Amino acid sequence: MHRIIVFLGPSLDLNSAERVLAAEYRPPAKRGDLLRAVEDGATIIGLIDGVFHQESAVAHREILAAVKKGVKVVGASSMGALRAAEMDTLGMTGIGEVYRMYKSGELISDDEVALVFDPETGFSLSEPLVNIRFTLRDAEHQGIITPEDHAALLAAARSVFYPQRTYSRIVSAAGAAILPETHERFLSWVKLHACDRKREDAVAALEYIRGITGE
Repeated sequence: MHRIIVFLGPSLDLNSAERVLAAEYRPPAKRGDLLRAVEDGATIIGLIDGVFHQESAVAHREILAAVKKGVKVVGASSMGALRAAEMDTLGMTGIGEVYRMYKSGELISDDEVALVFDPETGFSLSEPLVNIRFTLRDAEHQGIITPEDHAALLAAARSVFYPQRTYSRIVSAAGAAILPETHERFLSWVKLHACDRKREDAVAALEYIRGITGE
């Protein structure tokens, strides 16, 4: 019988997660939390969300300690993707596109997946840069923005400190680099079509765990 413990926060709401996988869900992991999960009898750990700057992040050595004890550690979406890209050769399993991008070197900084969220509700208060990348790609493919607009908006997004990244702030930061009518068209489009790659990867990780356990 498996005991599955998943560290989850703003990447995926709890109700949606529970519909995919029956597990014990804990808040975003901070340093020491994976060791406690192992002590609590976890046989599978899903690391999706973790703290970045507000507290000490999950350490590589605790992931390695869990793996050495025979615990299956699966990472995706956010902190999990970052750590899996660093630790997959040592036994951690990475799932999803964000993991792949870190592994390939397309993404380097933890700034790509960092955001701020309401600790009470788990609701995201800023937009992670990796989601913005996918949204801008979709917007260009659909003719909402030009390749030049895409480049200007991405540069603007990268210039905004991660807790303040929202689409309206990014458009404002882009300023005259994009036309006023493009401002309006993009902000109108993004309300319905923003891409949430982190959410998709979180779901994929839970589906993977469900698949290997037969839950």
